[in-house]
Amino acid sequence: MARRTGAGRRPQRRKDVLHGRGGEAGDAFRCVGCRLDVPLAAPGTAHRNHCPHCLTSLHVDRRIPGDRAAECRGRMAALSMSVRTDGEWMIIHSCLSCGELSANRIAGDDNPLALLHLAVRPLTDLGPPVREALLTL
Repeated sequence: MARRTGAGRRPQRRKDVLHGRGGEAGDAFRCVGCRLDVPLAAPGTAHRNHCPHCLTSLHVDRRIPGDRAAECRGRMAALSMSVRTDGEWMIIHSCLSCGELSANRIAGDDNPLALLHLAVRPLTDLGPPVREALLTL
């Protein structure tokens, strides 16, 4: 979904994010979930923070998207979806190492079937989300 820009919102700024092995700027990264080579350009967002195919992410950001200040570096599995008041959809990720939750914007090239699977998961799950369920994704 496209983000609705209100009168009080500033446009998202591009960030210089270092993805290369030696701390250099790269043009792609390899997904830890499906091993797909993912380009950094993402339609609808200023920087990519998850794989568009399997929606897996890495725990690299602490407080600000793109800051790369987290020490954990654990795998983050897509847990569920959320919708902001302005209509923008967010993916809720859970770190499999430390358990921290984070919300990430969806990108225009994200797999629509994977997004739909996350959106309808609450209709099919009868119990509370558990950590073991994330390991089977």
